[in-house]
Amino acid sequence: MKIKELALLFENDLRQLYGNDEAKSLFLLALEHITKLNRAAFFLNSDKELTPPELKELKQILDQLETGKPIQYIIGETVFYRLIFKVNEFVLIPRPETEELVEWVIERVNSSRLPSLRQSFNILDIGTGSGCIAISLKKNLANAAVTALDISSEALRLAQKNAIINKVELTFIETDILEIPTDLNHSKYNIIISNPPYITQREKDEMHENVLANEPHLALFVSNEQPLIFYEAIADLALTNLLNEGFLFFEINEHLGKETINMLLTKGFINIILRKDMQGKDRMICAQLPN
Repeated sequence: MKIKELALLFENDLRQLYGNDEAKSLFLLALEHITKLNRAAFFLNSDKELTPPELKELKQILDQLETGKPIQYIIGETVFYRLIFKVNEFVLIPRPETEELVEWVIERVNSSRLPSLRQSFNILDIGTGSGCIAISLKKNLANAAVTALDISSEALRLAQKNAIINKVELTFIETDILEIPTDLNHSKYNIIISNPPYITQREKDEMHENVLANEPHLALFVSNEQPLIFYEAIADLALTNLLNEGFLFFEINEHLGKETINMLLTKGFINIILRKDMQGKDRMICAQLPN
């Protein structure tokens, strides 16, 4: 069966569930995973016949896609900030808006006049999951010593694998940020960053069924009564573990920008900036500890 015929098969079978454009993208991702042919090579090789093993694997991927399972979990990897990351059901699939958060941190470090960020400095990533934030920062900020923290031992095992794949050295800590993290008692950081759970229970109905059925709820949801529970805990930690003039970066719930800012102001943070993502939604906050 030729590649162009398989592309039509994917589109026909997945159109109703994903739409035409998404079905095409899913086929190209599956094809590249199996044959290493990228999007450009697809058009040059559309008359090529797949081998029986390749055809079998592609049809297995199609069968799983028809159940709504995300392609990233099916093929076991995704691309984030131009790096390859292994993913599984214990971690969230990294999102484009989180790439924007990483980019913001890198921009802030590279443009900073603070002497502490001109030499070796320390970063703490809280709720690291696959390690996408921590690893991307380490890969692009050579002078940074990066620590990645998570409550999930399964997530940390995967993050450690991703660090090896991407050839970076990190420190990993397994702890619950809602408890008093004794592992961090004497540690000081120039930057603390987190993309913690922030989706309220009432917002579940707005989410795609594929996310609800496949991605870890532990990393997604908070109660309606305490939507900022993780942000408050991390901000409190930052008050004791962030160096003077250090930065705190959050990815946030688009509906809770003002509430998050007010919480940070109450705790004494300064120079608070709320930034929108590429879709125009309030998505990121940077705050600074006074000198």
